[in-house]
Amino acid sequence: MIVIVDYGLGNLYSVAKAFEMIGSPAEISGDMSVISRADRIVLPGIGAFGDGIDYLSRNGLDEVIKKEILVNKKPFLGICLGMQLLADIGYEYGEHKGLALVSGKVRKLEVGEHLKVPHIGWNDITFSKSSPLFKGIKDGTDFYFVHSYQFVPTSKDDVVATTLYGETITAAIQKDNMFATQFHPEKSQEAGLTLLENFVNWNPTT
Repeated sequence: MIVIVDYGLGNLYSVAKAFEMIGSPAEISGDMSVISRADRIVLPGIGAFGDGIDYLSRNGLDEVIKKEILVNKKPFLGICLGMQLLADIGYEYGEHKGLALVSGKVRKLEVGEHLKVPHIGWNDITFSKSSPLFKGIKDGTDFYFVHSYQFVPTSKDDVVATTLYGETITAAIQKDNMFATQFHPEKSQEAGLTLLENFVNWNPTT
C-alpha cells in the first residue's frame, strides 16, 4: 500500500492521480495508523517550510514518518516541500527545524536579478550519480519545477541530480531508503510517471 501523507499542503490529488495512471493506486491520509501500515510513503507539498513542519509536529506525523523510514526501512519519496522538510533546518520566513533525516539546510534561491523567483517551469536535470529511480530516464531530461527555496545537503554524496537556474540547484537526493525531488514528477508527463513507477518497484535493500 502506498500512502500519500496529508498534512494540509500540496497537490495531493494530482500525485494520487499520477500513481493511478501507472496502475498503482495510492491512499491519501493524515492518520498515523494508516501511515504506519503503508508499504511505501510519499510526502508531497507546496508551501512554506515552517507551515509544513509545524503541521507534521502538531499532529505527530513527524515521529511516525521518522519511525517508518529509520526503523522499518520503508521506501520514502519526498516531492518539492516534501524533500525540503527532510533537512536539518529551513530558513523560509524565519528559522525552523526540519525532520533532520538528510543533513543540510533549505535556503532561498540565489539566482540574481535577471531571473524570477519563484523558479517555475521546465528545466533539464543532470545526473550526479546513477540511481534506480532514474531507470529509463535520460540524463538531460526536462522536469517541472515550482519553488523559491532549495535544499543544500551537507554531503554531496546525497545528491543524485542537479539543475541550473542562475545557480546549481539540488534536483534530487537519495539516502538509504529515501529518495526525494525538488521537481514535481506528477507534473512532468512521461518522465515523471516513469520515475513514480521506478519508486513503486524500488527495493532499497538490494
